[in-house]
Amino acid sequence: MNFTHFVGIDVSKDTLDFAVVISNKVVFHQRVSNDKKGITQFLKELRKQTKAKLVDCLFCLEFTGIYNNPLLNALHSQTSIWVERAAHIKDSLGLCRGKTDKLDSKRIALFAYKNREDARLWAPPRQVISKLDRLTAQRARLTKAIKLLKTPLSNTEGFISKDDQKANLQACQQSLKALKSDLKATDKSIAEVIESDAELKHLFERVTSIKGISQTTAVEVIITSNEFKSITDPKKYACYAGVVPFEHSSGQRKGKAKVSQMANKKVKSLLHLAALSAIQHCQELKLYYERKVAAGKNKMLVINNVRNKLVLRIFACVRDDRNYDENYTHSLA
Repeated sequence: MNFTHFVGIDVSKDTLDFAVVISNKVVFHQRVSNDKKGITQFLKELRKQTKAKLVDCLFCLEFTGIYNNPLLNALHSQTSIWVERAAHIKDSLGLCRGKTDKLDSKRIALFAYKNREDARLWAPPRQVISKLDRLTAQRARLTKAIKLLKTPLSNTEGFISKDDQKANLQACQQSLKALKSDLKATDKSIAEVIESDAELKHLFERVTSIKGISQTTAVEVIITSNEFKSITDPKKYACYAGVVPFEHSSGQRKGKAKVSQMANKKVKSLLHLAALSAIQHCQELKLYYERKVAAGKNKMLVINNVRNKLVLRIFACVRDDRNYDENYTHSLA
């Protein structure tokens, strides 16, 4: 990947800030609207000012969800795109003073130039995966809304009168009923999407064959790994999910290994629930957990090890294209 032009983009709902770097030097900046017209306007200006061909350019931007879509849809078939986590870009740049959209676009462009050898090119997910992603996001919102309504009801018990408790329950009853109905419908839609696509269904069956891995966890792993195409290494995915401990030592001080907080918290939480379920239902992992705890190991450390084992099993099943079989435990994990 011998890129000569590095384009950093700061994305917001309404605007795109472009900064172009050549040989570690910012040559120009432009702000346009976040739509097809604005993107076309920038591409014309890019050709006019630099004479660059799109094949020689690396476009780099932070992940901002749906606000990235107009840009990704317009560019993915014409040029190379690198979508990176905002935290990674921020940490790699060190101490930065000031923050504006213009400054951010320049910093992203410089990040792309300095880390060009490590660029991970973005590959568009299939339409069915994008649809699944939207449905899981919708499911997460519904689950959160149900939890928000139910928490005050349980927390007030014993602190207010029974009449007030009953009134609170009745006030939320219809809302909770409607939300639960919507959640059920969303789960049904997710199942229908999986069933409608042979490739996705096959992948889903492989992942859910592992004890402890629920439909929700399997779907999230498939989405975040882009069907195991964007992330193919289980160790990298474990790092992405925040289940890999890193050493914290300095000089003579030997600190304990800790998991990083820079992780996909949603995936980490789902893997935690999966680990708890696996400890209950998978005999091998149950014995492993009991043995380590009996040896004096911290319970959370052992649970994290189980999370790691589950990631290894998921990727092994996908790699070998077979369902998990306890008879192949040692060769898989």
